[in-house]
Amino acid sequence: MRRTQIQLDEQTYQLVRRRAYEQGKSLSALVRETLAEAFGQAPARRLALKDFTSVGIGRSRQGALAPVSERHDEALVEAVAE
Repeated sequence: MRRTQIQLDEQTYQLVRRRAYEQGKSLSALVRETLAEAFGQAPARRLALKDFTSVGIGRSRQGALAPVSERHDEALVEAVAE
């Protein structure tokens, strides 16, 4: 994907911004989909959680120091002591 800039007059910007909000999309996503449709291209497939197969593979037992994300220093001391 390439990054680019466009300039819109205030009225067009407000219309695009409102439409993006109503559809729950980012302004960029709406512009990409609109351009794809205008040029007769299929819109890019929207990613779903199943597309991110690495999510959750690093789960571990946290034990009494849960959540380790907040108590990492104590967890490190405990792990080194073992």
